[in-house]
Amino acid sequence: MRILAIETSCDETAIAFIEATGEFGKDFSFSILGNSVLSQVAEHEKYGGVFPNVAKREHGRNLTPVLAEVFRQAGLLDTPSNVPEKIIGELKGHLEREPDLYTYLSSFLRSVGKPDIDAIAVTVGPGLEPALWVGINFARALASVWNIPVVPVNHMEGHIVLSMLLGQSSDGAHPSSPSRFPLISLLISGGHTEIVLSENWMEYRLLGQTRDDAVGEAFDKVARLLGLRYPGGPEISRLAEQARVSGVRASVTLPRPMIDSDNYDFSFSGLKTAVRREVEAHQPLSDDFRTALALEFENAAADVLVAKLMRAIDEYNVETVLVGGGVSANTHIRRTLSAKLATTACRLLIPPSELATDNALMIALAGYFHAAKREYAALDSLTAQGNLRLER
Repeated sequence: MRILAIETSCDETAIAFIEATGEFGKDFSFSILGNSVLSQVAEHEKYGGVFPNVAKREHGRNLTPVLAEVFRQAGLLDTPSNVPEKIIGELKGHLEREPDLYTYLSSFLRSVGKPDIDAIAVTVGPGLEPALWVGINFARALASVWNIPVVPVNHMEGHIVLSMLLGQSSDGAHPSSPSRFPLISLLISGGHTEIVLSENWMEYRLLGQTRDDAVGEAFDKVARLLGLRYPGGPEISRLAEQARVSGVRASVTLPRPMIDSDNYDFSFSGLKTAVRREVEAHQPLSDDFRTALALEFENAAADVLVAKLMRAIDEYNVETVLVGGGVSANTHIRRTLSAKLATTACRLLIPPSELATDNALMIALAGYFHAAKREYAALDSLTAQGNLRLER
């Protein structure tokens, strides 16, 4: 089965094209025919964070060029178009809210023929609704022109499926056997911090989540307080790693919010506020103090994440732990989790750093398993759901 996947939940415009066969845990295999991600970081840097309407505009401009690149990788650009002009013209009404998207897509459809694709997978949530709508409308347009079914995909499930299939163990190797259940996923990104229990394949129960800021959001906000550039997470980590290599010790102690609470929820807003107080009390900030504060903040965030996760592992007798989301690329968090789980019989799987952030490959993989069960959606029922839950 060939799946074309579209991901526009935040500020990455991503499309992937895969061919897959088999069932999970048995004879599943897949190949990547094309995969492309275009980041909007430069567009949002001036705002110090993702600006939804800018993300929407850029997705409208970027989706067709990204699709063209995926087709180039798959060797599909030489297929002559056979789409009637009437059908292309009808798309203008469907894409009246996406004028840039119609301009680029109509030109593309006049030059390239229908590919050999069995289904289109598209992210419908969670995420920024203006951004999600562009991807959904793009999927609708392609599906209607090419007469291909669409399968809606939960963005967070994409992270879980990708980590399960492509995750690496602590030594960097891929597992030789399928993940065993029960399984816990730690999902950490700019918009999410969740611990999710799966007792069976593609079944999810939310154990805990952030009550305010997600951990990635906290990294970015603290970076702004320290005068670091956007995106702030990698900058915090860079300073913290410099401190560890140099043997610098934190000259300040920050709280570990909710680390001892009797639940699996998180709260990072208070940690951010504690950083603000330190910044205000030590003006002007010296480079040494900025570095020490970055170190202590990263240590505090990692301590809370690891403590909550280890308790959940014990309570639910978990055999496999998956970590997904952009913050899973954080070197210190990876290292700390690996060290903790090395003392247990539990296997840790984390995606390669280049696949930790949002991408369409994860949507294609999750979409394949839904498409294999023919879980398609009527085009007019596709809706952007900014707060879509993972539980069913």
